[in-house]
Amino acid sequence: MRLLERVPFRIPMATRFRGVEAREGVLLRGPAGWGEFSPFPDYPPEACARWLAAAQEAASTPWPSPVRDRVPVNCIVPAVDPRRAHAIVRGSGCRTAKVKVAEPGQREQDDLARVEAVRDALGAGGRVRVDANGAWDTETATRMLRALDRFDLEYAEQPVATLEEMAALRRRVDVRLAADESVRTAEDPLRIAGLEAADIVVLKVQPLGGVRAALEVAEAAGLPVVVSSALETSVGLAAGVALAAALPELPYACGLATLSLLDGDVAADPLRHVDGKLPVRRPVVDPEALAAFTLTGRDAAAVLDRFDAAVAALREAG
Repeated sequence: MRLLERVPFRIPMATRFRGVEAREGVLLRGPAGWGEFSPFPDYPPEACARWLAAAQEAASTPWPSPVRDRVPVNCIVPAVDPRRAHAIVRGSGCRTAKVKVAEPGQREQDDLARVEAVRDALGAGGRVRVDANGAWDTETATRMLRALDRFDLEYAEQPVATLEEMAALRRRVDVRLAADESVRTAEDPLRIAGLEAADIVVLKVQPLGGVRAALEVAEAAGLPVVVSSALETSVGLAAGVALAAALPELPYACGLATLSLLDGDVAADPLRHVDGKLPVRRPVVDPEALAAFTLTGRDAAAVLDRFDAAVAALREAG
């Protein structure tokens, strides 16, 4: 594929999220449009190669045919105080909320108060899910999920770190479990099925190597899928929307309403939800917006070095 352009970028986060203060990477433009390469800084080249494959697919290949024209999404509630959590949900327009729990330095009571506030904001008909990012051990997860389930949890995302721990926890609690961080390669969903470690699988396009690769993973998993973002610009989010739009079934709202976590975007028509749903489309990159976040000098060189390392790793992988 002959790329027309590669642009290193950095966009600050509106609020620090999971220790991340800015998102940076490279945007690629090819015959099909723009693709995004934005692995997190601590990822090795071998992992970044999959993110590169996803960006190349987006830039070179039209998306698979959609079976829906809008994708339901959840709002995200960071580890904030209950009042702020309530306001985020009420202002989002979404009927599903994902609540961050197990934040370092916070108490278990803080999690309970935050989830209670979110349930109050949504009312009885809304859906509440929690995400611990693998921070709990099995005993803590058992205790906390039993306590949190009085707020009628839809599911708990990655409450513990490993698939083996997930399998053990699943036998202890009645809350559905969703695997996220423990699914990073095409082989992982097969392990989920074998271990009976989860009820739901969370898929992200970039870490899995593209929309088509993620569709293959979804089929292999044999579980309901929630499509989530990796804190991307509208360019990267469009790939997630394309995946969600192409899935034969989509029983759960997706974690793709994340653009508000960034303090800016590169699109002329950013991918923002309306009434809890995202349209299925490719946003148009705005040259002025892109220029505002384009890196130069040493910062650009550092990002492009990571890109080149991913290129080498992808070639080596065949």
